[in-house]
Amino acid sequence: MTYETTRRTVLLATGATGAAALVTACGGGGDDSGSASTQPPTGGDATSGPAGQVLADIDEIPVGGGKIFKDEKVVVTQPEQGRLKAFSAICTHMHCLVGSVSDGTINCPCHGSKFKIADGAVAHGPATQPLPAEQITVEGSSIRLT
Repeated sequence: MTYETTRRTVLLATGATGAAALVTACGGGGDDSGSASTQPPTGGDATSGPAGQVLADIDEIPVGGGKIFKDEKVVVTQPEQGRLKAFSAICTHMHCLVGSVSDGTINCPCHGSKFKIADGAVAHGPATQPLPAEQITVEGSSIRLT
């Protein structure tokens, strides 16, 4: 049995190849500097650091601000004196690693999303979902990822 190459076959194959290239090209979202991760969080939750790991001393987390722990993919904030919160450091928009904490928000460098330090809620899009909460404990002056 022989198969004839028809115009329809060529157009379908070209369209499928173009669609595959488009999906691959749109999968990025990070920049070329290597400062943002485009890898989604592993597992069902976004915690990637080992349980019980000491992240920082309380004094390292500024009141009204926070600190990003890139290796653990966690951001710890202190919206008010003595009130510590932790969130995934993976932006819910395109899975980039957030880049800074300032002016009461956690900021993603990829597309400009901002999240509130008090609850991880979206303060400015394009993200539409809040940052997932992470579990931390304070033992003495040490903040531990749990």
